[in-house]
Amino acid sequence: MVYDPKQIEPKWQEYWQQNNVYKTEIDHNKPKYYTLDMFPYPSGKGLHIGHPLGYTASDIMARYKRMKGFNVLHPMGFDSFGLPAEQHAIDTGQHPAVTTEQNIATFKSQLSKLGFCFDWSREIQTSSPEYYQWTQWIFMQLFNSWFNYDTNKAEAIDTLYAAFEQTGNQSINAACDEDVVEFTAEEWKAFTEEEKYKISLQYRLTYVADSVVNWCPALGTVLANDEIKDGVSERGGHPVERKKMKQWSMRITAYADRLLQGLDKIEWSDPLKEMQRNWIGKSHGAEMDFKVDGHEVTLTCFTTRPDTIYGVTFMVMAPEHDLVAQLTTPEQKAEVEAYVEMAKNRSERERQSEVKRVSGVFTGSYVMNPISGEKAPLWVADYVLAGYGTGVVMAVPGGDERDFRFARHFNLPVTAVVKSTRLDEKGEVVEANPTKDDVMINSGFLNGMTCLEAIQAVIKKAEADDTGKGKVNFRLRDAVFSRQRYWGEPVPAYFKNDLPYMIKEEELPLTLPEISEYKPTADGDPPLGRAKGWLYQGQYPYELTTMPGWAGSSWYFARYMDAQNAEEFVNKEKAAYWNQVDLYIGGTEHAVGHLLYARFWAHFLNDRGFLPYGEPFKKLINQGMIQGNSAIIYRLKEDASKYISAKQKGTYKAEDLVEIHVTVKALTGEDTLDLNVLREWKPEDFKNATFVADADGSFYCDRRVEKMGKRYHNAINPDDVIADYSADTLRCYEMFLGPLEQSKPWDTKGIDGVHKFFRKMWRLFHSFDDQGEFDTTQGTSTDAEQKIIHKAIKRVTEDLERFSFNTPVSTLMICVNELTDAKCNKHEILENLLLIAAPYAPHIAEELWAKMGHVTSIHLADFPTHNEKYLQESSFEYPISINGKKRTTINVPLDMPKGDIEKQVLANEIVQKWLEGKAPKKVIVVPKRIVNVVI
Repeated sequence: MVYDPKQIEPKWQEYWQQNNVYKTEIDHNKPKYYTLDMFPYPSGKGLHIGHPLGYTASDIMARYKRMKGFNVLHPMGFDSFGLPAEQHAIDTGQHPAVTTEQNIATFKSQLSKLGFCFDWSREIQTSSPEYYQWTQWIFMQLFNSWFNYDTNKAEAIDTLYAAFEQTGNQSINAACDEDVVEFTAEEWKAFTEEEKYKISLQYRLTYVADSVVNWCPALGTVLANDEIKDGVSERGGHPVERKKMKQWSMRITAYADRLLQGLDKIEWSDPLKEMQRNWIGKSHGAEMDFKVDGHEVTLTCFTTRPDTIYGVTFMVMAPEHDLVAQLTTPEQKAEVEAYVEMAKNRSERERQSEVKRVSGVFTGSYVMNPISGEKAPLWVADYVLAGYGTGVVMAVPGGDERDFRFARHFNLPVTAVVKSTRLDEKGEVVEANPTKDDVMINSGFLNGMTCLEAIQAVIKKAEADDTGKGKVNFRLRDAVFSRQRYWGEPVPAYFKNDLPYMIKEEELPLTLPEISEYKPTADGDPPLGRAKGWLYQGQYPYELTTMPGWAGSSWYFARYMDAQNAEEFVNKEKAAYWNQVDLYIGGTEHAVGHLLYARFWAHFLNDRGFLPYGEPFKKLINQGMIQGNSAIIYRLKEDASKYISAKQKGTYKAEDLVEIHVTVKALTGEDTLDLNVLREWKPEDFKNATFVADADGSFYCDRRVEKMGKRYHNAINPDDVIADYSADTLRCYEMFLGPLEQSKPWDTKGIDGVHKFFRKMWRLFHSFDDQGEFDTTQGTSTDAEQKIIHKAIKRVTEDLERFSFNTPVSTLMICVNELTDAKCNKHEILENLLLIAAPYAPHIAEELWAKMGHVTSIHLADFPTHNEKYLQESSFEYPISINGKKRTTINVPLDMPKGDIEKQVLANEIVQKWLEGKAPKKVIVVPKRIVNVVI
């Protein structure tokens, strides 16, 4: 019987689905194991072969753990709100829900073809009102909570009201707005209810405030930093500017310390943890107050090195700072305004990364140094960010490289203030970045102190003079939570007297209204401003922005535990049973976005008693990327319709050619193209184009390994690979390519070897013949056969326990080769082979398992345990060296004494030949290693 995966795989996929093989319920008789993938956004392009990499690894682990006796939760869903569907709606007028539904159907079809063991009864979609009802509910809990630094946790807003009633706010140690005014308990009691509510808004964990955001006029929405690339929107490539807008925000900063400490309790890679630590960016230093000369204004800056205060030769404000216009003199107004306009079109990421770029403009104002009393010019420069610290930096060019470049560029003075800072004869900084053990110079009363002593002295003096204070600062900013979009979760809020209020919980979900168009209104309101008569209780305007994409993904791991519950976001018993995610697999691109926000929400939900844990993801593995092998051709700049073969590019200057990525589907060989396929693929570019081929008539392209995706036209549809080979082949090949964490290029040439392995495995069960009938025997296995299979069982088990997903594929291949050489068709041996292969190749394993007479799924069977007795060696094969060079080997019993080993070696024919009748000078026997004969 021929191995035919086209028949086998759909049959078993249907069987697993119809028989609920992977449906999971609570079972207190088994230990639980929760394995989860970062759930996908269902794009219109569907999956490419890079996507299944992480899904396959988690699927293997889910199957393995289930066979090891665990109760496994392995769900899947879709992060189905998002900007692409909205843009499609703007372009076509089609409701985003329609597009999203079609895309989800495509994804589910592709995932099913790969044979993943998802419990589809737990499927969630973030755009479903049944799901986002609870996203809105969590938002409301955040709104009705405050963070108490004394207890280091979030508490219900009622407890804050009670504290105000008792003591006012003078003893309240809370995360709150910076401009909170102190009041006594008596004053609190005298406030009206609206005044009390207004004060509470300054403490709530989600709040409305003016925020500097990334505004994309073309898309009509705010973008997160990770949605911007090179200063333009990742989608569409539109310009992005920095703009101050009224937005909902969340006080994630209240959890900064908790988020740092939590990293020590979870099994994540060190690089990933370091990314989060750097993003949170905890630093100790001081806030120093600089009065602006001639103004009743004080600028406060945060610095980690207050000891360098005497080295301040200028001060820099962020272009977005509120006081830029006020502190700019009339003479500098035009220049400053032009600079601010330019700077607002550059993203924070761009401004931070371009460390060698120098730009700025003088405001015309000066500030007074709070310690030295000296004047320093006040500049505006975009290397200072409004969202970090106070948006103001005291510049010390003698101790900071970027400040130094700025000073040199604009001819500002540089003063060395610590002993380790040296200037050469040209005034260039030779050494900078002082350590806290260095000694102060040129620093008034600080001279001779170590930098550490000076830090303490400056803070002490500043606090005594009321010109500064010691401060712990974080790079982390409160999370902006508003998006000017339609296709997102509506914020369950309305406005009364310009104050935000929550709707009632029983009125959830607040669903998206129907609108005529999906773009902002003519007045600049978000798309929801088009909803006619959309008012709370018929009179109060709803919030018109929607939640960001990360809202639904910040808690979905908990919903999977109780996906159909209409009464609560998750039942507490189920949350306690499933608890943390034991294995989470996803990409590093979510390191400081989704992963940080999900941890924040989990900590909050834990504080309020809704979840039994703070850290949601116990172990996390970042899978690498499967890269594509792109095809690149060249177009002449002077003639946009003329393309040359890659082998001819050397006859042109590089600047005269334009690189064009073309579809890899046009390849006819390793680097030759079918021009008819190319013309059909993009007729607007290639139908009437001229292609200059080589002398052999072929048109060549260059190949380049790079990220796989539609941008480079190098994506490969997994459906095509499955059709040509099989799902089992694709699964195993993706694992076989290398360690899960590493990126690796896709090479179709290598996949044929994995497919041949499955045909060889199939023949083990079929008279060692492609056409043979099923043939296994119940005969007694030999020790040699048992050794082959138990060696494989041990290796596969050990590798999976340490999350090494690639090496078991090699082990399975070796095992099949050895069993084939031994002509083993013993039932007992081959059953164990199927059991260890099942997590990797579920379809062929299930088919052969059924052929062996089993009536229940192999994936519900027990994973075998190796028996050490079959792995015990009774003999050892010694390499025999003559004067240090290996000449032969001999096999002797393990317990043979050294003297007897020596006798056997000297009696060996090959050794005798080298001795030529002479006695050896020495025979060195290293037990279980080597024998060296010295002659």
